[in-house]
Amino acid sequence: MAATTILLLLSATVASAADLSVYHNVHPSSPSPLESIIALARDDDARLLFLSSKAASSGLTSAPVASGQTPPSYVVRAGLGTPVQQLLLALDTSADATWAHCAPCDTCPAGSRFIPASSSSYASLPCASSWCPLFQGEPCPANQDASAPPPTCAFAKPFADASFQASLASDTLRLGKDAIANYTFGCVGSVTGPTSNLPKQGLLGLGRGPMALLSQTGGKYNGVFSYCLPSYKSYYFSGSLRLGAAGQPRSARYTPLLSNPHRPSLYYVNVTGLSVGRAWVTVPAGSFAFDPNTGAGTVIDSGTVITRWTAPVYAALREEFRRQVAAPSGYTSLGAFDTCFNTDEVAAGGAPTVTVHMDGGVDLTLPMENTLIHSSATPLACLAMAEAPQNVNAVVNVVANLQQQNVRVVFDVANSRVGFAREACN
Repeated sequence: MAATTILLLLSATVASAADLSVYHNVHPSSPSPLESIIALARDDDARLLFLSSKAASSGLTSAPVASGQTPPSYVVRAGLGTPVQQLLLALDTSADATWAHCAPCDTCPAGSRFIPASSSSYASLPCASSWCPLFQGEPCPANQDASAPPPTCAFAKPFADASFQASLASDTLRLGKDAIANYTFGCVGSVTGPTSNLPKQGLLGLGRGPMALLSQTGGKYNGVFSYCLPSYKSYYFSGSLRLGAAGQPRSARYTPLLSNPHRPSLYYVNVTGLSVGRAWVTVPAGSFAFDPNTGAGTVIDSGTVITRWTAPVYAALREEFRRQVAAPSGYTSLGAFDTCFNTDEVAAGGAPTVTVHMDGGVDLTLPMENTLIHSSATPLACLAMAEAPQNVNAVVNVVANLQQQNVRVVFDVANSRVGFAREACN
């Protein structure tokens, strides 16, 4: 990845028994938010390929979220083991499995690793475990000695432009004030390929499948979690991951979740249209249609950086946006963005808002900082969305994390719905 590795300086305070806050002091790799986003978005293609693949794959608890510089883009501070070992786990709403880099591992990314030998609650899970096939682990040997203990469940997983090999294990996972005993996860022992795009310490799976956090915790969190993602351009910031139904915003407006049996982990919603300012965007019939057979539809995803619309949708959105902005010198391209203009030529407030309309009467009007991203070096701004790359993804619309910033997104899996409420996450 082109972005320079960033050192995260952390401190923690406990606001209450149920609310842990973490603050990141991030020194950006670029003086301009626009250039930083362009660098981060270079890795979106691999993410979009993953999303478009048809292959299957109680009480308030708040753990903080902060923007990282390796995909997925946000991390949460968690604890693993007894005594607890602190880790930064990347949040991923489109993955079920949780995993951590474990010692010893000479090929894992540089940084601290989870040390299984130092945890009294750590346990390896055998190939005969019911968890093993869920993680697509290797089956037990056919000629295994019945008197010998079965070998540990081993599995391999591709990630970005690398892959890793892991052993299945369980240990106590700590999120905020909660200790979740016997949490099943992958203990990564080796990595093949470049490690620059791997989460440095691990990943927390927040999908809808049986390996994900909500499934493993049963009724503890009432099938509900939410997050509020801080802005990339904030210097000192924190957001939060809130687990459980308590404390979720009453102002949230909900749209139904759709289920794709080919990709059961993904959070599909039914988008009914887009508007720019007060004008509805005219798109071909069926542009937002949900089709489990092809994977078509719209996914809410925490790991993609900028929102991507399929070609006909984005072309119509771009045309209406450009028509309303009416930049005298026209538009230029920069990185993934193709609608950049000179802000000195456009009156203040001249850029229109973009609204995503969904089933249930949900109208998600994006804050201007989620719609337009500015260069701090030049009088330049770009529409912060793009067309889905045709060679990677031609059918899935993805509402990405840049467009979710400073919005509380509530995933109510128990009631099969997702909600949105404005919130200052910074």
